[in-house]
Amino acid sequence: MTFKPAQWPRRLRSQEWFGGTGRDQIYHRGWMKNQGFPHDLFDGRPVIGILNTWSELTPCNAHLDVLAERVKHGIYEAGGFPVEVPVFSAAESSFRPTAMMFRNLAAMAVEEAIRGQPMDGCVLLVGCDKTTPSLLMGAASCDLPSIVVTGGPMLNGHFRGQRVGSGTHLWKFSEAVKAGEMTQDDFLEAEAGMSRSPGSCNTMGTASSMASMVESLGMALSGNAAIPAVDSRRRVMAQLSGRRIVQMVKDDLKPSDVLTKAAFENAIRSNGAIGGSTNAVVHLLAIAGRVGVDLTLDDWDRCGRDVATIVNLMPSGEYLMEEFFYAGGLPVVLRHLGESGLLNKDALTVSGGPIWDEVKDAINHNEDVIRPVDKALTHQGGIAVLKGNLAPKGAILKPSAASEHLMKHRGRAVVFEDIDDYKAKINDDALDIDETCVMVLKNCGPKGYPGMAEVGNMGLPPKVLKRGITDMVRISDARMSGTAYGTVILHTSPEAAVGGPLAVVRNGDMIELDVAARTLHLDISDEEMASRLAEWKPQGEQAESGYPWLHHQYVEGADTGADLSFLKGCRGAPVGKDSH
Repeated sequence: MTFKPAQWPRRLRSQEWFGGTGRDQIYHRGWMKNQGFPHDLFDGRPVIGILNTWSELTPCNAHLDVLAERVKHGIYEAGGFPVEVPVFSAAESSFRPTAMMFRNLAAMAVEEAIRGQPMDGCVLLVGCDKTTPSLLMGAASCDLPSIVVTGGPMLNGHFRGQRVGSGTHLWKFSEAVKAGEMTQDDFLEAEAGMSRSPGSCNTMGTASSMASMVESLGMALSGNAAIPAVDSRRRVMAQLSGRRIVQMVKDDLKPSDVLTKAAFENAIRSNGAIGGSTNAVVHLLAIAGRVGVDLTLDDWDRCGRDVATIVNLMPSGEYLMEEFFYAGGLPVVLRHLGESGLLNKDALTVSGGPIWDEVKDAINHNEDVIRPVDKALTHQGGIAVLKGNLAPKGAILKPSAASEHLMKHRGRAVVFEDIDDYKAKINDDALDIDETCVMVLKNCGPKGYPGMAEVGNMGLPPKVLKRGITDMVRISDARMSGTAYGTVILHTSPEAAVGGPLAVVRNGDMIELDVAARTLHLDISDEEMASRLAEWKPQGEQAESGYPWLHHQYVEGADTGADLSFLKGCRGAPVGKDSH
């Protein structure tokens, strides 16, 4: 794709606030000068907002204050005027009821922070799972020149000579304790080595998956996704991105120029190749909705079905993000896709050129970490989109994290009406369940939880674990952590809380899964299904005020990105009337 830069110099948006000698311009400049900014910073140079999700309650992002300083260096070097702007930061590890409930609130806050303030371009400083999509959604809605800088993954975890993946080993060790294979004291000892440096998850969890999605979309400089948080090259990346955003403003290179259908197809295919998180599905659908690109679950299945998973990282494989970076990172994966005819090579990136120019010379330094296709983890990776009478609008499954022997399965449903029902029953040895059953969890979708929590990878019953069973088919309208694994069917749409078919599954019903055929079927007649749905009534109390009420009223289904309906579409960032 050929990009034609805008003619420069031109009057910038920020000059509506700062340019001139009138009362209003002096008002805006004068207050800014109380921070010690020289007068010539307001002379028409690009004002760059550094939208920073730093927070000590968002541990993945707790080092972004340091990176922000390096971004500022780059902006100053390129002749811009950096201003750091704190924005809503939703931590996956601590926000209740779930960080996902606040992704859309964060995106709305970011959008209005951009629209209502004197910025000509934005650096999106992100890390933890929801901070990446929320800032991208907000920026896409405004369509000012924007570039993403990711905080990077933490260093490898270690415990008694083995690599420990954040999240992935949390689930494994927890199950091992329940199975009697690990003591509680050992679990506590392992905790100390899980998260031993700043940064986000060191597995190919949601944070690293979304960093990879940003790079494959073209919204970050090449190589951004995998550099460890504490590596000096992460700070170099921040500084170079600061330089680059100034030129992007001069060229008027906007998210809508980069976030095309071709770019989203590249991201979907790269997610399959890296064994990326299922959460990327709901986030990319939402980002596409903000920029006005028609992206659907069918696109996920079409683009990802024949992509081999070649990145050997937890939770699908063996290694962690450090090894991925040392092996060459995402540029190597994108080069592989290009050589396989699976990359839209002309897709534009924030560099101003096509993505192929950025990755065509990438070198793979470790073929055990980034494998050749003939040694792929799975030859049909990607995300499998399942449909049938149990999921008329779709459900998803991650083949690279699932068990081969369960990819075609028929089993008896064991139903949990909500997460509290699951917690009350799962540890009871009287629960009528074995490894052939299908665990069904209801009312955990966008409206039902509320917010669609990461509870879909339900832990197995202890009595099954003690028999050496490590996986069962699990179905829900929830999400699961990108660090999780198993034959887990997620995002079932329509969700139970709005009367989707999942709501009327009963104990003892037979469910059939066929991943190859992309089907998920509840074995009852059409007449029985219609009768059950007619009798269904909503359960639970709904919030009467505040953001929870707004969320429940306007959140859409997982199949379209779980965004708020009134936030869809690119509304731009016009300069409003000055009231002073």
